[in-house]
Order: sequence, then structure tokens, then C-alpha cells
Amino acid sequence: MESKKPLILVSNDDGVMAKGISELVKFLRPLGEIVVMAPDSPRSGSGSALTVTHPVHYQLVKKEVGLTVYKCTGTPTDCIKLALGAVLDRKPDLVVGGINHGDNSAINVHYSGTMGVVIEGCLKGIPSIGFSLCNHQPDADFEPAGLYIRKIAAMILEKGLPPLTCLNVNFPDTPHLKGVKVCEQAKGCWENEWVTCPRLDDHHYFWLTGSFTDHELENENNDHWALENGYVAITPTTVDMTAYGFIDELNDYCKQIEF
Repeated sequence: MESKKPLILVSNDDGVMAKGISELVKFLRPLGEIVVMAPDSPRSGSGSALTVTHPVHYQLVKKEVGLTVYKCTGTPTDCIKLALGAVLDRKPDLVVGGINHGDNSAINVHYSGTMGVVIEGCLKGIPSIGFSLCNHQPDADFEPAGLYIRKIAAMILEKGLPPLTCLNVNFPDTPHLKGVKVCEQAKGCWENEWVTCPRLDDHHYFWLTGSFTDHELENENNDHWALENGYVAITPTTVDMTAYGFIDELNDYCKQIEF
């Protein structure tokens, strides 16, 4: 590896052959040495899942100046753990997930394998960013996002991020981006999540589907509003899940517990 250049570790949940990850590599290559460790097939919706019931295997796909690509039989989080623990010869300066084929704003951050990549990097003390585009198509056009991705990544390489904080960056599917908005996570939920797909007269088979309902449609500070209105949504995300605002009240509750 070219040790004088920043080392950027890249992964995703759409698989090593997805267009989104190849486009991400293209956008990031001017910034440093790139190592890709990505799942060998799609792992969408895997969140921060780990493989614990069988071994994980990785394999070299491609090696050239400034770029090394591996594929892995595990989850996106496995990919980061494996790269950090068994493959790389130095700690990365940046972990990047994506570009995801599909939106990871609002509560999707909890389900996203792309954000599982980012959360794992963050937990390891490495500045980490997830990039997603609101388009699920295999041939989605990622080009409008390219300059933003490069500038955001360069900014974080230079300035870093606070401990236990990562970035969740989502792009609307439009060729004309209005600019960047720093956002809060939209509050909402998924509804009508299952559709039946009977097999041999057995109606107990279902496909996961659904539609997202934003509970604060007029909140111009949230990421869902930003995307709906043509802005790049950058949501600073913490992996410390402690509800600090509830600690004092919970302490009061617990005083009533008698043994």
C-alpha cells in the first residue's frame, strides 16, 4: 500500500459487483489508497448483523495501483471486522459505505447494511461515512452525487469526526441537486409492510414491502424533507444509544422500587 496516502476502507450491502460501489471507488480514488472488502452478493437489510454459525471466507478480486478489491462471504459488518482484524496492515483513515442503491434516511439507518459498515467503522474509532441514493435500480445514475461525495470525504479526512459519531449522507434521485442540508433523522415508521405470495395454496408466505410515513411532514430540519425537496441530506449519527435525557427521570422511578 502507498503508506503516504490516506487509506480508505470501502464496503456496502449491495455486493461487490453493484454499480454503486464501483462508482464510489471512482469518486474516492483521487483521495487516497482504496481497499474494498464487500459482500460477495447482496446483503440489503442486514443492519449490523454478524456471521456466527459458520466461517467467513474472503478472496482477492482485483489489485492495481491504488486499489485492492476483495469479496467476502459474510455480512457488511463482517467485512469491516475482517479487513481491520486480518487483512489491512494499518488502520484506515476513513471507512466509507455505499453508494447504496436506495434511501437510508430516517429510521432506515437501523436496518441498513450500508450503515452497518459505517457503524462498525465508527465503533472502531475510525471516521466513517455512509452514502446512499434514492434509487433502487441496478443502473442508477450516481454521477450527480460524485463531486459531493469527494468533497464530503475529503472534508472528513481533514477534520475528522467526534468520537462515536458518523455521517449518514443521502442523495435525492435528481440530476440537479440544490445543495447540502445538515439534518436530523426524520421521525416516522414503515406501514403495510407485508404482501402475500402464496405457494401451493399455502398463504403463509410473505414478501417484505411497505411505505414510509413521515410523522413530521412540515419539519424542514429532517432528512426526509431535505430529500423530498432536492437537497443532499447529511445526518450526523451517534452510535451511543444511551437516552441521556431520561436518566434523571428513570432514577426517580427506580427510587420507588422496593426489595
